[in-house]
Amino acid sequence: MNNRLKVLRAMNDWSQAELAARLDVSRQAVNAIETGKHDPSLPLAFRIARLFNMPIEEIFDDGHE
Repeated sequence: MNNRLKVLRAMNDWSQAELAARLDVSRQAVNAIETGKHDPSLPLAFRIARLFNMPIEEIFDDGHE
């Protein structure tokens, strides 16, 4: 799944560790999501969307229309 997490994180000038702390996950989890090695759980995707005040669909793209 493609995502804009790295771009959004950079726009806020947050490190992976800072984003991880805000989401209550490990830095490794943030890295795995950013690199596409892991898809977030639905509850985590909602937390990410709320943190950036964006709809989930604007952050994550499953490649289907």
